[in-house]
Amino acid sequence: MNTHPFHNTSVGNADGNNPTGKRGWLWVAMSPDVTVFLQGLSRSAAAATELLGHGFGRIVVSDRFSTYNHLPTQQRQLCWTHLIRDLTAISERSSACAGFGDQLLELQRQLFEQLHRYKDKTIDWPALQHSSQPIRLAFEATLQQVVELGAQRGERTPWASTVRTCQKLLKVADALWTFLEIEEIEPTNNAAERALRPAVIQRKVSHGVQSRQGAICRSRLLTVTTTLRQQGRDVWQFLEQAWVAHHHGGVMPSLLPNP
Repeated sequence: MNTHPFHNTSVGNADGNNPTGKRGWLWVAMSPDVTVFLQGLSRSAAAATELLGHGFGRIVVSDRFSTYNHLPTQQRQLCWTHLIRDLTAISERSSACAGFGDQLLELQRQLFEQLHRYKDKTIDWPALQHSSQPIRLAFEATLQQVVELGAQRGERTPWASTVRTCQKLLKVADALWTFLEIEEIEPTNNAAERALRPAVIQRKVSHGVQSRQGAICRSRLLTVTTTLRQQGRDVWQFLEQAWVAHHHGGVMPSLLPNP
């Protein structure tokens, strides 16, 4: 598997050395076997690179936040859950916006109907690709139609917002369809959002961390516990083995399922 659902969320001050109490961010990246958390004061491209590493060659499933724009579109899959929210916002606007938004949402519905048929094994992979091709073409043609109708520079109207959204989507259109080109890619980063949810709840209950050391500790504990549960392994047994190895010598247990 070469896909990494990727997401981040605000977590409050993550560095006690920051006198302004600047907002911190908790990042998460998932693979089928391992989930990695990183907490810091930035959600920049540099922060994303710190988590993914230089020379990262796999596919990232994420929203359209600009942090990920340094990745080539062939290494991206835009999250359709986030996209549906954008399309719904368009459909809820007045006049022509609603019509185009409804068209795009209907095409999205048709697309996911075919995807669900594939997951239910009603159709095979080539059939999914074939049935999705006209939907893909119609979706991009609708975006292009909106862009060609255009809006005035500096215009601040619901229609202008719709045009800008469609322009942005067309610029990264190839990243909408990676899941139709590579069989193992998911079209959403819902898995990463689910992985973040317990951490967000815990932060609200505990009021988060107030030091750099605390941020590192929290990130590592979240990585360990989430990964072990993902693999169906015993968390306390792993932590006990790690404690014994650290204090009495021996081989540290590995988070990899088959090291």
